[in-house]
Amino acid sequence: MGGTLLVETAGPSATLQDLGRPGAASLGVGASGALDRGALRLANRLVGNPEGRAALEIVLGPFAAVPDVDLWVAVTGAWGPITVDGRPVDGHRAVLVPAGSRLELGAATHGLRSLLAVRGGFDGPQLLGSRSTDTLAGLGPEPVATGDRLTVLPTPRRRIPVLDIAPWTRPDAGERLVRVTPGPRADWFDDEALRRFVEQPWTVTADADRIGMRLDGTPLQRRDPGRELPSEGMVAGAVQVPPSGLPTILLADHPVTGGYPVIAVVRPADRDLLAQLRPGQRVRFSRT
Repeated sequence: MGGTLLVETAGPSATLQDLGRPGAASLGVGASGALDRGALRLANRLVGNPEGRAALEIVLGPFAAVPDVDLWVAVTGAWGPITVDGRPVDGHRAVLVPAGSRLELGAATHGLRSLLAVRGGFDGPQLLGSRSTDTLAGLGPEPVATGDRLTVLPTPRRRIPVLDIAPWTRPDAGERLVRVTPGPRADWFDDEALRRFVEQPWTVTADADRIGMRLDGTPLQRRDPGRELPSEGMVAGAVQVPPSGLPTILLADHPVTGGYPVIAVVRPADRDLLAQLRPGQRVRFSRT
């Protein structure tokens, strides 16, 4: 049995996300998928789903919804108040929400994006095997809006794990260290710019979404400011430097091509933490 979930408050942004649709860049289709993939996998495991089932990626909150069947849920990623009919419940564990009860996520106090998984996973239109919403290309399901009724897939045969709570630290609000490898166009920058890139702290600006994250700091100078770069393929985690000299980190819904030099690429193991950075938070890069 599946059921539905009526969204009473969608908040600033809520989208369906799974592990994305990798391998289609040659067709002009980006991978998309959850920004915090570790949080998605954990939420699904907690409710007994395969790790790649579609969940809701909720930015900041608040968010509220009511199921029409008894529904096991798990909330991971960002930390904030969670209630069922006003009763506080814990994140990072499996919670039973009775039919007709109101599940509510308050505004996140640490981190930025929560992943809400339901037992069975959310249904939605599939493209290339994924139910992820690509906000740049307009592919996949529409962003979730207040009043939407989301369909839940039938319950999987696997049981909810005996250990229904997972140890998880809240997202750090301080300066974060992000490991990078040299980018394919690092040679477009002189030694001073390369040194400054890793030595100075960068501030996350409000101009950040699923497509990319712009940083603020002392601008980086190219060796030849007038030189033009033909468009070339891009990947999630690429750190582009436009003419302003202020880096932009490309995220899951990034364009498949770009024309700014890539000075570095964020290591895959560190990309999840980018999903939880809030405007005003500082990051520092470390070459590996």
